[in-house]
Amino acid sequence: MGEYIVSALKYRPLNFDSVVGQRSLTTTLKNSISSGKLAHAYLFCGPRGVGKTTCARIFAKAINCFNPQEGGEPCGKCESCQAFDQQRSMNIHELDAASNNSVEDIRELCKQVLIPPQTGRYKVFIIDEVHMLSSSAFNAFLKTLEEPPSYVIFILCTTEKHKILPTILSRCQVYDFQRMTSKNTIDHLMYVAEKEGIETEPEALALIAEKADGGMRDALSIFDQMVSFSGGKLTYESVCQNLNVLNQEYYFQLVDHFLAGRVSDCLLLFNEVLQKGFDGGNFITGLATHMRNLLVSRDAVTLPLLEMSDKMRARYQEQAQRCPVHFVYKVLKLTNDCDQAYRTSRNKRLQVEICLILCAQTVENESPDASGQSPKETIKPIKKEEQAKPVVQPQPTIVPKPVAVTESTSQPAPDASSPKKLPKVTFKHFGAGQKEDDAPHEQAEEPKEQPTEPINEDILTAAWYTFITSLPPENVALARRLKGLQPKVKDNNTASITVSNQQIQQTIESMMPQMLAIIRPELRNFNFRLETQLEEIQEVVKSYNAPEMLKLMQEQNADIGELVNKFQLTFA
Repeated sequence: MGEYIVSALKYRPLNFDSVVGQRSLTTTLKNSISSGKLAHAYLFCGPRGVGKTTCARIFAKAINCFNPQEGGEPCGKCESCQAFDQQRSMNIHELDAASNNSVEDIRELCKQVLIPPQTGRYKVFIIDEVHMLSSSAFNAFLKTLEEPPSYVIFILCTTEKHKILPTILSRCQVYDFQRMTSKNTIDHLMYVAEKEGIETEPEALALIAEKADGGMRDALSIFDQMVSFSGGKLTYESVCQNLNVLNQEYYFQLVDHFLAGRVSDCLLLFNEVLQKGFDGGNFITGLATHMRNLLVSRDAVTLPLLEMSDKMRARYQEQAQRCPVHFVYKVLKLTNDCDQAYRTSRNKRLQVEICLILCAQTVENESPDASGQSPKETIKPIKKEEQAKPVVQPQPTIVPKPVAVTESTSQPAPDASSPKKLPKVTFKHFGAGQKEDDAPHEQAEEPKEQPTEPINEDILTAAWYTFITSLPPENVALARRLKGLQPKVKDNNTASITVSNQQIQQTIESMMPQMLAIIRPELRNFNFRLETQLEEIQEVVKSYNAPEMLKLMQEQNADIGELVNKFQLTFA
């Protein structure tokens, strides 16, 4: 068995044409080599694993090639190219700035710069991870970088361009490498799989590309790992299992349950996901990503934003056509809110389950009914005002005819001097062809007389704490402040509350409608009023000792001062 070489090294590009995903950049470098217009310093920056150091090596190899090919590519056969491939070239030096970042290391490099090349035209210094150099090392490198000998070229590589000193940037030609697209990664992985004789599924390679997040080196490392796990055949299921990634099929099933309004199936599917060891936060994040993919699949213009295999893209398009647009928007909003609340929630599973219930009711709750109006949501936060409103029953329709009216025996007997008060009777008249439901709204509703029972301290205290406990969790500080206050009864319909400062008074005044809507039904008194007043600040009387009292008397009366000075008086 031969020596095993990982794919990232075995299939590392040896010329510019084999570099993946950096076509415009490699074309620029080849043109500069062909025209002989070479700068003395280059800075290659970009994400990890996109080919910065590889391009630096190819560039250094090409400018020293004895027989460069047309277009700026190295021949790979001359002595200089052979020496480079065998890692024995004396003209190309690499320095890892992550471990050689001191001033002494840079001074040693500057000494090597003074030695001209023995063979070839240029001496190339490749400094990798240059952002790791210390500030003093950068300063020691400035002069040499700005005016190196004519035979020296510096190529600096970094993943963190923002950490490079502006004085360094101004002395270099800057090349920004692009992040690998999913298509570029998938195509290169297919090429490697064909060379290695490995059978693959496009969905499996797409999942590896997604996991690599734009880094080709990471993608090849994951590819090697998956090949070792699967025994030479990459399937979507095996990659999901080994990478601990939730199968996309779960999200397709979940959206089908949403569209059908099957709440119980959604909860059972989520329970199955949890039993497989997946985190609820990652599950809800994956659902949000799935809904985003459905959204971009609805329009051919945004379809290129879907970076995946053709088979999976067709699956998304099929499900997206069955999803109403308002449903997609609503579920996106619900999953985003759940993702934000999940981190701080104490009952994380319940947080996700509530989100799934709301998503499953979205289509039913927001689809228009026969009248063209959308019904309200089945599950929603309870509004205090609506909860406290008395139920108003419509008065029955009474046919115009003599009506005998009797007084309720539960009401107290009126005085003989006061006229007898009869209950109000409303008559409805309908024109020809007019139904009862078409009658004016003002005649259909007649509010009942509201109760006005006298209040007392015990009932008022209970109603006050009912309001405090109804406040939402985000108002916990206000709830603590209100618990320290106690309303006092002034008369049968009025209470007052004394506050210590104007700010809390304004807060209570602004919440008065909400407050009364909850307290009045508890008191059974809909004429109840709550007044606020500021606490009176009592002047603090300072106590004086004998010398202070004598001094104060002298300040208030000049005659006393003269007596004290004349007779040397003191307090006994």
